[in-house]
Amino acid sequence: MSPRRIPALAIVADLVAVVVFAAIGRMSHGEPDDLLGLLGTAAPFLLGVLAVWATPVVRAHPVGVRAALTVWVGTVVIGLLLRAGFTERLPLSFAVVTAVSLAVLLLGWRALSVLVSIRARQRALH
Repeated sequence: MSPRRIPALAIVADLVAVVVFAAIGRMSHGEPDDLLGLLGTAAPFLLGVLAVWATPVVRAHPVGVRAALTVWVGTVVIGLLLRAGFTERLPLSFAVVTAVSLAVLLLGWRALSVLVSIRARQRALH
């Protein structure tokens, strides 16, 4: 794969991870499965992803550990602050579930990509 395509794929993966997070959350709370509701739920966190992607740390090496942690923490913090601003409340339980869920999704796809890359290199050597 071309190194120039990695950032584009990485930002798409991050955005998809946030939409999956919002969809799972809406389903677990019995929310309607309409597109506008999903986008409304995901919006604060999507804005968080876009904000952290504006940083050179993330753009320089989007699959690296430093970028992964920056995307995760930035998405969680910005998303929770925006959500609290819109809803005027932020239950601690929601903040914890959000942080853990987004860690699994945003860090998880990066960990899988590293494992696949290592495996591909090993196969190429044999």
